[in-house]
Amino acid sequence: MIDAARLKEEFIELTSISSPSKREGTIARRLETILKSMGASVEVDGAGEQVGGNTGNLLARFPGNAPGAPPFLLSGHMDTVGPAEAIHPVVEGDVVRTDGTSVLGGDDKAGVVAILEAIRTLRDRSIPHGDIEVVLTICEEYGLLGAKHFDTGRLRATRGLVLDVDGVCELITRAPAANRLTFTVQGLAAHAGICPEQGMSAIQIAAEAIATMRLGRLDAETTANLGVIQGGLAGNIVPASLTVRGETRSLSLEKLEAQTAHMRRCFDETAARHAVRVGDRDHRARVETQVDRQYSRLDVRDDAGIVRLVQSAARAVGRTCATRGTGGGSDANVFAERGIEIANLACGMREIHTVNEWVDVRDLVLTAGLVLETVRLNAAV
Repeated sequence: MIDAARLKEEFIELTSISSPSKREGTIARRLETILKSMGASVEVDGAGEQVGGNTGNLLARFPGNAPGAPPFLLSGHMDTVGPAEAIHPVVEGDVVRTDGTSVLGGDDKAGVVAILEAIRTLRDRSIPHGDIEVVLTICEEYGLLGAKHFDTGRLRATRGLVLDVDGVCELITRAPAANRLTFTVQGLAAHAGICPEQGMSAIQIAAEAIATMRLGRLDAETTANLGVIQGGLAGNIVPASLTVRGETRSLSLEKLEAQTAHMRRCFDETAARHAVRVGDRDHRARVETQVDRQYSRLDVRDDAGIVRLVQSAARAVGRTCATRGTGGGSDANVFAERGIEIANLACGMREIHTVNEWVDVRDLVLTAGLVLETVRLNAAV
């Protein structure tokens, strides 16, 4: 039923269009044209202006042909990680991969083309369905910014799917909450060769704090990382200031808060041990900590309606669709926090966020068929 050749051609076309976060304008204009040609009304919101990008999120609406059927939401994101300035897909039979110089962009154009092809087939074959709302976001790879700046009050659908995870025929129902942490360490500057004892090295303080910190994989549910360190002026100046940025995330809110407190405590206790007297004045090191909730947890019960619906659709196409958790966040986290019953459907992308990324078109065909059957069954509820 799914047109594999058409799907493959569109996937190659879309992946060839560079669309890094905040520069999704070209792909957005192309998708707007495609969606309108399929019979949708399309709106572009103001999220781009709010995040400093060159386009906003797309909201497309397809009218249903089954009176009384509930609306359904389908969502993916338009942006990709880098390197993605020039993308040259390599086709080897059913496999589309990168040429090794860039990402492919299957994350998330695999999800986008599966959505488009499912809707085309539904409408071409007059298969009963309710209204379909499609949200294609910007800046997902940049902290889910597009979804965060999307007004979900514009949606009629209260149930749906995000297509944005590797694998196939799997449903992500559990994803972590994440805290973004910024530690600003304040020491005291001094000449490193003449009077280093009159200074307090912010780099040394941070290093001591980090050395006591639990990082990496903490358990099956929790991770922590420090990813950016910025500070210092010159090799001959004891550094007075340093900023360390990182995150912690967990499927358990209790573990998330415990790890956040641990990381904060490592810096506070280390700074408290550093002081120096210069002349008649005492100086003490200090740390300013900022904690921001990057996104909330996705936690969908296995007996939730969206899970039952997708699993019924999988059985209808001769497959099974297991639920699982993941360590990554997606737009589904944002939509779930705002009251939409939603899960994240695997859509065939592989080795994402690397220059080895690849997609098997047969997985895209399977995913599009599963989406089609899910939307059809939603109209039959």
